[in-house]
Amino acid sequence: MSEMIDLAYDSAKEDMQKAMDRLDNELRKLRAGKAHPSMLDSVKVDYYGSLTPLNQVGNVSTTDPRTLTVQAYEKSMLDPIAMAITNANLGLNPMNNGEVLIISIPALTEERRRDLAKQAKTVGDNANVSIRNARKDANDAVKASKDDGASEDAIKAGEANIQSLTNDFTKQVDDRISAKEKDIMTV
Repeated sequence: MSEMIDLAYDSAKEDMQKAMDRLDNELRKLRAGKAHPSMLDSVKVDYYGSLTPLNQVGNVSTTDPRTLTVQAYEKSMLDPIAMAITNANLGLNPMNNGEVLIISIPALTEERRRDLAKQAKTVGDNANVSIRNARKDANDAVKASKDDGASEDAIKAGEANIQSLTNDFTKQVDDRISAKEKDIMTV
């Protein structure tokens, strides 16, 4: 009887964790003015006709808080890598010195910081919507377990557990968003 309720709980937890993973991934893309190799994770390079992630054709590292360097595994790939970074619309302009690409990360203006903070809030709102949708689906499955002979108490307990799970994940989202906003607004 309660097996269906347990399945609904597990499914909700899995869906909520996926929402958190998406949130973390999206927040990683929002830069706070500090250079970090993961800023270039979304860049795909045309490597002999196929789009290849940048980290497979070169090594990305930080030399200081405002500078990234890209060391291509093949020197002939420096120009295609530079083109891919420019075309990725990250607002970055790599300079090729013949050995490595040097990318200066511009300081953020106050207005840009506010925009990034709003973006972070939007990403958090989207994660919360996904979490609430997972809760709704799980609660629907719990209520449907009544047809399979689950008791009223088991259904109430299942819904309470799902609500508790939802509260935990929502708090995690809020904590991550406030930390990211603080990071963005810190000069």
